[in-house]
Amino acid sequence: MVNDDERRQFRRLQAPVYCRPVGLKIFERKPTVDISLGGARIYSDDEMKKGARLEVELFLPDGTSVTCRVEVVWIEALAPGAPARFDVGLKFTDISAQDRERLSSILEEA
Repeated sequence: MVNDDERRQFRRLQAPVYCRPVGLKIFERKPTVDISLGGARIYSDDEMKKGARLEVELFLPDGTSVTCRVEVVWIEALAPGAPARFDVGLKFTDISAQDRERLSSILEEA
């Protein structure tokens, strides 16, 4: 397993953010494990392929959401009893400047 410190290039967000694939209205919102301006770490019961491109909706603490495109940069199977079947690293590949600014506004203080 890769050390989280080796993955971090951006400051972390301090607020809870939920994620779901766009277009799946009945899909349960799942909390992100870790999120920054570079991407997010999520738990998923769906196996994804490294390099897969997805569109996700991030639900912010103020009740609004941000839709962006991401790429799966790593995926690791989790042990039975874990919160989900997989631990997944996502990199933001397309996010508007306005939405990036909204995420930046809730960054934890360095």
